[in-house]
Amino acid sequence: MEGPAARTVSPRQHLRFGWWSLLLFLTLGAVLESLHGWKVGWYLDVDNETRRLMWTLAHAHGTLLAVVHLVFAATLSAVPEWQGRSQVAASRLLTAASLLMPVGFLLGGVFTHAGDPGLGVLLVPPGALALFVAVLLTARAVQRATR
Repeated sequence: MEGPAARTVSPRQHLRFGWWSLLLFLTLGAVLESLHGWKVGWYLDVDNETRRLMWTLAHAHGTLLAVVHLVFAATLSAVPEWQGRSQVAASRLLTAASLLMPVGFLLGGVFTHAGDPGLGVLLVPPGALALFVAVLLTARAVQRATR
């Protein structure tokens, strides 16, 4: 705890974000499967392998990060003594990662250049760093709470 005015994050924020983003990225997965099923050339042709990979990565990372939000919400409920700046920072960083990584992969696949992803993929490394720090802060808080 960090004083009487310690800020906390509502688990409901992450439940809401997690369930809605899970729906969004599962829908993206269904769309990608449909593109396979309908043999859509601009998605399946060998020239578009980078697009296919980037969009698959957007779907996979978005889905996984949605589930991480649900686990984060459960962690907030299970560790009520975790309050203050590190909790707020972990929450914001997790949300940033959940936007930057999938959007970066998605945009990287929209505009490909001679087999290379588009510039949108540059959003992925900051998203990965944000995710790493959010998980580190959360793991440290859980470690302290379970001593």
